[in-house]
Amino acid sequence: MSVRQLRVVVTADDYEEALRFYRDVLGLPELGAFSGEHGDVTILDAGRATLELSDPPHAAYIDQVEVGRRVAGHIRIAFEIDDATESTRLLAEAGARVLAGPTSTPWGSLNARLEAPAGLQLTLFEERSDGGPERVVA
Repeated sequence: MSVRQLRVVVTADDYEEALRFYRDVLGLPELGAFSGEHGDVTILDAGRATLELSDPPHAAYIDQVEVGRRVAGHIRIAFEIDDATESTRLLAEAGARVLAGPTSTPWGSLNARLEAPAGLQLTLFEERSDGGPERVVA
């Protein structure tokens, strides 16, 4: 058996708001949209997908590093982006609630945590090669 794609399927109570946020603000390109008597679905391209499995102690550690306390449920979506500070600002303006602004991690990335439409908790992470100083969204 060979897996060719990871697709995260989210049921959004406010479908239009979630579509606007993820497609139009976050910038995930639309691969397909289907509408019919049984409802609507849109498939968005989120780039390369990985499945990160974590045990509870490690998940608690990640929350501590990114937010300062345990906040995530058993599923959290992480997007690698180019600019964590600007992306956090844009997503907050579009309706996401910032749980923690961009924070330097022990593993060298700049991570922010947001609560986004459709009940998803997001990590935005910017891989940094310079190991630069911590930046925080005001």
